[in-house]
Amino acid sequence: MRIDILTLFPEMFAGPFSESMLGRAQENGLLSIAVHDIRAWADNKHSKCDDYPFGGGAGLVMMAQPIFDAVEAVDPDHEANRVLLTPRGKLLTTARARELARCPRLLLLCGHYEGVDERVMALMDEEVSIGNYILTGGELPAMVLTDCVSRFVPGVLGKGESAEEESFSKGLLEYPQYTRPADFRGMAVPEVLLSGHAANIEKWRHEQALEKTRENRPELLGTFGKYYENKGK
Repeated sequence: MRIDILTLFPEMFAGPFSESMLGRAQENGLLSIAVHDIRAWADNKHSKCDDYPFGGGAGLVMMAQPIFDAVEAVDPDHEANRVLLTPRGKLLTTARARELARCPRLLLLCGHYEGVDERVMALMDEEVSIGNYILTGGELPAMVLTDCVSRFVPGVLGKGESAEEESFSKGLLEYPQYTRPADFRGMAVPEVLLSGHAANIEKWRHEQALEKTRENRPELLGTFGKYYENKGK
């Protein structure tokens, strides 16, 4: 998969994209991530990419010209699925991340300041938000989306089923996990996990996932609550 990121602050991406899973995926040729500085396409003396909004209001708005030129240079034939990271976008979910992972190419545009000139939407395919809160720009959301989507690209995790066993993948939060030693400072691992009885372990994990979801994110159960409760019986 190829991911192109358009941003005013390219230096922010150096660390997250060169370490851990994303770094290894690029080294192994599973991902190709390119970060592009929008200022390189500004057509003014000082590489200015923002201006005051028509109609007044606080803050600045990213100008259309540098973004249009950047998008058309990086993705001239519109081969990528183009995504604007913005608080007003549709919420990123596991299901949507899995769908995006099937795209051979993504182009992510990082909004900043008070947003982008609305005419930029003529270039975009969709708007995505990572949560119901406001950040200073779209750079962190672009990192989150890249990390989330990459987990569903075959080979990136190294173990195909891992992404399917984690929180949200089956509609529930993840069950508690333990590792050695079996007893740490008087806190023991549940006996069922030491039993080797696969069916009992699976049942326990389902019950714990259901309980964690009910306690921390009850809204995730929704109309499927009774289904999940019956499944564990």
